[in-house]
Amino acid sequence: MILGTKAGYSQFSGCGLNLFSDDELADIHRATLDVLQNSGILVMNDEAREIFYSHGCEVDKKTNIVKIPPYMVEEAIRSAPSRLLLAARNPKYDIILESNRVAYTNFGVAIEILDSETGKVRETTNKDLAETAILADAADGLDVYSMAVTPRDVPSEVEDLTGAETSLINCSKHFHHIDVLTTDGVRAFFEMGAAISGGAEQMKKRPICSILICPVSPMQLSPECCEVIIESARLDIPCNILSEALSGGTAPVTNAGTLLTHNAEVLGGITLSQLTKKGAPVIYGSSTTMLDLSYVNAPVGAPELGMLSAAVAKLAQYYNLPSYVAGT
Repeated sequence: MILGTKAGYSQFSGCGLNLFSDDELADIHRATLDVLQNSGILVMNDEAREIFYSHGCEVDKKTNIVKIPPYMVEEAIRSAPSRLLLAARNPKYDIILESNRVAYTNFGVAIEILDSETGKVRETTNKDLAETAILADAADGLDVYSMAVTPRDVPSEVEDLTGAETSLINCSKHFHHIDVLTTDGVRAFFEMGAAISGGAEQMKKRPICSILICPVSPMQLSPECCEVIIESARLDIPCNILSEALSGGTAPVTNAGTLLTHNAEVLGGITLSQLTKKGAPVIYGSSTTMLDLSYVNAPVGAPELGMLSAAVAKLAQYYNLPSYVAGT
């Protein structure tokens, strides 16, 4: 088992970046509760709206806006596990996520690659995926393998499960899937993990794979997002609910305003997870960055991404939730 180094430990060994004080984080939290209660979040899935409604949320049947009471959000934060095991096929690569422990993974999911032999950009293939998984398995500095590329040379209907099969076969570390988008896909993914682990109960006890899903900024839980969150909760698959808000695009231009939008989206998803099954394993995720107005894209290498990721990690610590943030 790997126990990562501690970031921001009390003796201040190493360096850190604090964008907000504890008082400011409390203000962002209170503002988030206000937004979720009074403005609400767009929920684009019938079952998810019914789950919210059955627990006492206000649901507008015309607009599909769900307004979540503050007590419900805070109860969801409390019920979500503060410590998660991300098990691996090889137990020596097991990872514990909690508070300020640090582990590393790769970025994903690319759909094009620079071919090392031809020097030309082309679509990614299942062979490319296998090679990235093999590389990740051998890399000492990589603790978790996130699906790096999409197998574009297989039918789109089976891209997610083909990607899971290829990744699980070729990497003995924990596998973080970034391309599952349906209830059936989540179930099939769980069954694959269970087959490798030795059964459903063993998979729940030692989850060798997890899932990432993104709300849609600003303030929307898409049909796919809801399906994945709900089914992951029911099956106890760790689910990384990751916002990709854009400062100056889908979120306010300020860091605080962007973090507020980001927080409302993630907490909305976490609340759905906990209402589905109290104690379901979730990760507070972020790939939030700024909108580059010159090129109209989302630069993940921008300094703003690093600043916001540091703030998100601090906010996740404030909530005592395991986090996953993009690096630059």
